[in-house]
Amino acid sequence: MTPAQKNKTVIVIVGPTAVGKTTVAIDIATRLNTEIISVDSRQCYKELKIGVATPSDEDLQRVTHHFITSHSIHQEVTAADFEQYALQKAEEIFKKKDCLVMAGGTGLYVKAFCEGLDEIPAVDAGIRNLIIKNYVEKGMAWLQAEVKIKDPAFYEAGEILNPQRMMRALEVREATGKSILEFRTGKKADRNFQIVKIGLELPKEELHRNINARVDKMMRQGLMQEASSLLPYRNLNALQTVGYTEMFDYLDGKISLQQAIELIKIHTRQYAKRQMTWFKKDKEIYWFSPASQSILSFLSAASLSGELNVDSNH
Repeated sequence: MTPAQKNKTVIVIVGPTAVGKTTVAIDIATRLNTEIISVDSRQCYKELKIGVATPSDEDLQRVTHHFITSHSIHQEVTAADFEQYALQKAEEIFKKKDCLVMAGGTGLYVKAFCEGLDEIPAVDAGIRNLIIKNYVEKGMAWLQAEVKIKDPAFYEAGEILNPQRMMRALEVREATGKSILEFRTGKKADRNFQIVKIGLELPKEELHRNINARVDKMMRQGLMQEASSLLPYRNLNALQTVGYTEMFDYLDGKISLQQAIELIKIHTRQYAKRQMTWFKKDKEIYWFSPASQSILSFLSAASLSGELNVDSNH
């Protein structure tokens, strides 16, 4: 970023899955006549649509989105890749706009963009692929046991229900002989733009209803058929995702269709809880109901120093 961009602003909208981030982000981006950078680690894959709740074609036409269907499941996309991608897009957008909206629920990607990431040595693809293969074949219990044995420090402090984070910890241990925690310095990168973080939350019962309704809608839209078409690529990292793994088990005959649907709902609710745990640790986030008109007032007020003119009558 150039010094001239120090008066630019990124509005980051976060929260759990199915809370309504897309609707709020499009509303704000429309009022500000700007663009959206998605911060979702699965919606970036062009082969995935129904199972990751990619915004509708209508939504994508209303506001220009970035990091939506921008990559292939055959590409390895990391938080570091997202950081580089999003900073480049932000620079491009800031050449014509004073602000941009970033929206999504992948906490590590939000952190990468806002604060930067600690330097972790590159991991050989062979190590990563072997860990993924073992996880797919042996399941979560194997993965948790391996992490507990090989990186007990991460096991005690980490997310032991998040397979991606555990596989990452395991591959770093295998590649470097060190715990991934040893690479975390906590030093934040300097960004030459303002960052305003808005969190969206709902009462648990309402969020769970939204999640259940979304899964039912995915099934009506053809999630099972989408998963079936992706079956040959099930071992790719992009497919180690709630919605697809359960459908693969159904297609393998391991569980019934009704069991698969119920498991997707359970696992999505568990994921939403982990997202909230992550975001609630960030004291820079201001929390609102997704339907709250206070969001617009907040953006128009002191937090943005009056630099953004949010049209609340748009």
